[in-house]
Amino acid sequence: MGEYELTDSDKYLGLGLMVGLELHQQLDTTRKLYCHCATIVRDDEPDGKFIRRLRPTQSEMGTVDPAALFEYQKHRRFCYEYYSDTTCLVEADEEPPHELSEEPIDICLMMANFLHSSPVDEIHPMRKIVIDGSNTTGFQRTAIIANGGKVDVAGKTIGIQTICLEEDAARKIADDDENNIRVYRLDRLGIPLIEIATAPDIRTPTEAQDVALALGLLLRSTGRVKRGLGTIRQDVNISISGGAITEIKGLQQLNMISTLVELETLRQERLLGIRDALRARNVKPDDIKNLLVDVTKVFANSQSKVIRNALETGGVVYAARLPKFAGLIGIEIQPERRLGTEFSDYAKFWGSVGGIFHTDELPKYGITDSDVSQVRMLLKAEEQDAVVMVASSEARCNDALEAVINRAREAVLGVPAETRTPLPNGASKYARPRPGSSRMYPETDVRPVKITRTRLKRIRMNMPEKIENKEKRFIKEYGLSPDLAYQIARSVNLDVFEQAVRETKVSPTLIAATLENTVISLHRDQIPTENLLDRHFIDLFRLVDKKEVSSEAIPAVLAHLAHNPNQSIEEVLAATGLSMANNTVIRETIRKIVHDRQDFVKAQGERSTGGLMGIVMKELGGKVDGKIAKEILVDEVKKQLGT
Repeated sequence: MGEYELTDSDKYLGLGLMVGLELHQQLDTTRKLYCHCATIVRDDEPDGKFIRRLRPTQSEMGTVDPAALFEYQKHRRFCYEYYSDTTCLVEADEEPPHELSEEPIDICLMMANFLHSSPVDEIHPMRKIVIDGSNTTGFQRTAIIANGGKVDVAGKTIGIQTICLEEDAARKIADDDENNIRVYRLDRLGIPLIEIATAPDIRTPTEAQDVALALGLLLRSTGRVKRGLGTIRQDVNISISGGAITEIKGLQQLNMISTLVELETLRQERLLGIRDALRARNVKPDDIKNLLVDVTKVFANSQSKVIRNALETGGVVYAARLPKFAGLIGIEIQPERRLGTEFSDYAKFWGSVGGIFHTDELPKYGITDSDVSQVRMLLKAEEQDAVVMVASSEARCNDALEAVINRAREAVLGVPAETRTPLPNGASKYARPRPGSSRMYPETDVRPVKITRTRLKRIRMNMPEKIENKEKRFIKEYGLSPDLAYQIARSVNLDVFEQAVRETKVSPTLIAATLENTVISLHRDQIPTENLLDRHFIDLFRLVDKKEVSSEAIPAVLAHLAHNPNQSIEEVLAATGLSMANNTVIRETIRKIVHDRQDFVKAQGERSTGGLMGIVMKELGGKVDGKIAKEILVDEVKKQLGT
């Protein structure tokens, strides 16, 4: 990351870095949280769709959540796609929710045990206002399952604030900007999610990543979480001394958390530096006036493509003066992002414009020095002032520049408290205002669930083995190498490995190596290994156990199965001829190989087995186990030598 890499822990402590994580993980259950539909996400065409508008409501305190109001002001409609057999009227908000599913509650209580959290006596679902369209109801149901607790990471104790159970949101499919419609699919809506929120005890980027990985391992230890992209999401809350709590939502790559924290720390540092520069110039928030000037006439013959397109469609060009901001808007605050980028994000979200122009980057984009001079003259801008311009419809220009002016006032104060979206390089962009406390209120359609002592005792008596303990056991009991034990303990194939070891006498090392190494090797060779199912592996290992398939034939059998997943193992063996040869055929083949090369055998003696082994395996293909072939070859060589 070059100049952006921050690795000195003392520096982060000096900055007063505080990080809290909210980990959201889909649970692998038989039904959704508030209905009996299957918890599957589908790629086939939906059966139908309907369109809705969502509106914010006042809380019990008579206030409206700012994040909800923000979404409502976009005036967006939402199209919901559904499946007749795996979504129902509950997801469509045409039927009251069913009773709270018991299965995910048990999984949450497992995690409460792992994290030493205290379960609540009674679960009371709450409604959290969300009107970005991801919930048909306009709210997300969430319930606290346990409070407090801790997780120990690298010798440090990180506090746990809450463990919650909530419903996942609908899946965004597309945006129709022309009609201001967002398309969602209801297959994911209602899948149970566990949310684990840590205390803001994390002090370095590396520590943040380590904590996330530790929590992820504990979740996988339950054996009841979904795997794959989109099944786990992190919200990261970050602040430094003098900054503000910034929530970065929806990070899916756990290995990016460290970079995310580094770059948000950098952003807040740079914003505080800009604040100090503005204060040194005696700028106050009230100095930034909400005065917009129509400068369309300056650009009547503009060569700027953006401006020309706006004017040709009846648009205008508006400008605003930011007093004493010259030279500050172009300051880089994250890789490839400047204060001007932050201004542009606000303009895009609040004004629905394509972006902004500002004098720290002009002349550029077809805008000339003469254009800039004329605009500055119209705004009576002095040398230390910056000018921001927008080209669009009059209404959008007004909304966009008002948003920029409000953000500029925030720049005088320092770091705005806001919700942000992660970017691929670990930076982030503005998403919406931070939600307020008014967004939560009681759910009246779902009955509370008591957590009894009997239930807690049952959970304690049936706790799953932790991943770290499995890894140690695999080394000790099964003789796996540390690397292979580490891989298989964390693998999506863990259940298959444990079943195969339990049900067959095949070497655990062979089973693990097949699942972790052979499959990866086949995938690199463009074999469609995604078609291989658990039953394929189990059936194959059973035949290996019965000596009907050799270990050498495993890659070829799996390759054929990947291309023909509907065939049985027996059909694959018949089609490929990879069934194990009987000992008579094996011995006759090896005897002939030795006899045909008797001069070589006499010259090399017993060392000739090394040279002949490759020929034997090539001749017999995958029809013989290498160990058996070698034993017979050694015996035939000795006979040939008369020893």
